[in-house]
Amino acid sequence: MFKRNILINLKKWKESSSRKPLILRGARQVGKTTAVDLFAAEFEQYICLNLERHEDRQLFNENYSFAEILSAIFLSRNVRYDKTKTTLIFIDEIQFSSIAIAMMRYFYEQTPELFVIAAGSLLETLMEEAASFPVGRVEYLFMYPLTFAEFLMATDEKEALELLNTIPTPDYAHDQLLQLFHRYTLLGGMPEIVQHYGKKLDLVALNSIYRNLFVSYNDDVSKYVRKTRLVPLVRHAIGQAPNEAGKRIKFHGFGHSNYGSRDMGEALRILERALLIHLVYPTTSVTLPIIPNYQKSPKLQFLDTGLINYVMGLQTYYFSLSDLNSFYQGLICEHIVGQELIAADIMPTGKLAFWVREGAQAAAEVDFIIPHHQYLIPLEVKAGKSGMLRSLHQFVERTNYDFAVRLYAGKIALEQHQVTSGKKYRLLNLPYYLTGQINLLLDHFC
Repeated sequence: MFKRNILINLKKWKESSSRKPLILRGARQVGKTTAVDLFAAEFEQYICLNLERHEDRQLFNENYSFAEILSAIFLSRNVRYDKTKTTLIFIDEIQFSSIAIAMMRYFYEQTPELFVIAAGSLLETLMEEAASFPVGRVEYLFMYPLTFAEFLMATDEKEALELLNTIPTPDYAHDQLLQLFHRYTLLGGMPEIVQHYGKKLDLVALNSIYRNLFVSYNDDVSKYVRKTRLVPLVRHAIGQAPNEAGKRIKFHGFGHSNYGSRDMGEALRILERALLIHLVYPTTSVTLPIIPNYQKSPKLQFLDTGLINYVMGLQTYYFSLSDLNSFYQGLICEHIVGQELIAADIMPTGKLAFWVREGAQAAAEVDFIIPHHQYLIPLEVKAGKSGMLRSLHQFVERTNYDFAVRLYAGKIALEQHQVTSGKKYRLLNLPYYLTGQINLLLDHFC
């Protein structure tokens, strides 16, 4: 068990005067249960229910009132309901009981002294379909695979973590941090993988864990598909998603199939609600707000880069790499940057976006755009230590701001550049491993 950054947000939730019962959202196996177990040390009493277990699920009996259910919960764990003590109730796998989901509103309305957290798989689907879901009476936190900073913490790279958190990171730490970031990109951020690697440092021994994770996602998602006809489509979608990660996709014929756009779009959106993928849509916005164009082809972001490497058979190539962008058309490098941006909660909506200028003769595309204060900042993930910046220049020409970011294999550098029209702008060059610190670095350099 290793600490996660989400513990900071859980503590803020606990201390909030306007606290509501919390829904912890995230794909299966990203560490939700472990995080809550660690957080439980903040309380005098801790009750953990897992509704996959029949005996725990039976506590939420439709013939019982809320008061009776609450008494049954405390009695089942031989814990006294004492309002003078801080008590955390964790309801794991809550999707197995619609009654338990409905009860969340009563925890909010009738027992505000209790601290209640729920977690489960495909809650997004239940939220759309269940009229009893307590909208407005719960709040949410999202959890993702480990970030690079969490990876360093979990693998006991304390000195490297301290250097990573130094703003700006000193140049002498560059080679070490880049090497560790390559290892993180190779392995990914799934907690079970990182935990086993930290103990044995053996990549071959991890193959069975990767395989079991991938198989479990396939089985789990299919269980919750409400329309039987979509089951084979969802299985196809999850099986092909790692192959299409980092690319712009079309729903029609996705993954070299004969499936139509409507059915495959529905299947991919199920995976997105399960937080196994993100569909990253383009925008032509150069100022806030970011308005995505849902009629254009999105990029596909998969849950975890390590799983992609396993499925695609890319793991053996990492040991000969000097730069992440030197193989697989740079898609893995762009993907891990996207994974870090999602986990860093950069976007207020939780959805990444990229910029396009699509014309009849030429197209331009900037890998990501992010808000910073009142501006939109373009981010380019470029090959090697240099790389052409034509698309970035086209964005800069259209905006009233003079700042852009390139993520690459080199060291931190702030440069002056000029676009064709003569407009000058500042280009902040950042090594890939600083993606998670990008807001702090923008504050420092802007």
